[in-house]
Amino acid sequence: MVLETAGGLLSGSLALLSDAGHVLTDVLALVLSLMAVRFSSLPATPGLEILTALLNGALLMVISAGILYKAVGRFLDPVPIHSGVMIGVACAGLLANLAGVALLSGAPQSLNLRGARMHVIGDALSSVGVLLAGLVIALTGWRRLDPLVGGGIAVVIAVGSLRLVREAVDVLLEATPAGIDLDDVSRAIVTVPGVVEVHDLHIWSITTGLSALSGHVRLDGSGGETSDVMLNRIKQTVRDRFGIVHTTIQIESCGYQELGDVH
Repeated sequence: MVLETAGGLLSGSLALLSDAGHVLTDVLALVLSLMAVRFSSLPATPGLEILTALLNGALLMVISAGILYKAVGRFLDPVPIHSGVMIGVACAGLLANLAGVALLSGAPQSLNLRGARMHVIGDALSSVGVLLAGLVIALTGWRRLDPLVGGGIAVVIAVGSLRLVREAVDVLLEATPAGIDLDDVSRAIVTVPGVVEVHDLHIWSITTGLSALSGHVRLDGSGGETSDVMLNRIKQTVRDRFGIVHTTIQIESCGYQELGDVH
């Protein structure tokens, strides 16, 4: 990061300076990510990982907007660029970023660590862009390529960050997890012998990889099994078919009548 900052100041490269600022953000993001994953394993703080992922994504979007703003100014008014320094620093940065990507590729597939990995991948892309831009500038002298590359990388990072933010917001808003259809879950529960109806079904994510389900299930009572037996069968079906282990199910008999709007 210090090398890229010094190299950016010496070379006059916006892409290199932007990459240095991004690396600084990534250092903070990695620390936050590791802390969030650690605390999310505690019973009372599963949502901390999601909040941190949301913060990381939003921070990257702000940085991307800043890079785009600066890139427009540099494109309209190009500055002198020392391509040799630009190429050398970009090569060093690329090697470091590739090592970081390899390290994080073996990490658990949590939303927050995906965000951290996205930070490092963004840095690697930045280094590739800076390297290519430096080579072209050295050969052709076309200085406007530097802000074009910086702006292009900012767009790529912004798109990935928007996706991360959207996933985190979906969890915070208790939206149905991707890949799970409420109708499919309802039909699966009704296939359990003795179940005649499912209503008020709600499925949401507590944190990455941990979904929860609540709902009302009406039984016909024809099989003679106890409510506990039926409850275990329903939970087993939901667990086996959809991987949902955190379930809250209200058992109702066929003759059960709700009082007004009470749920």
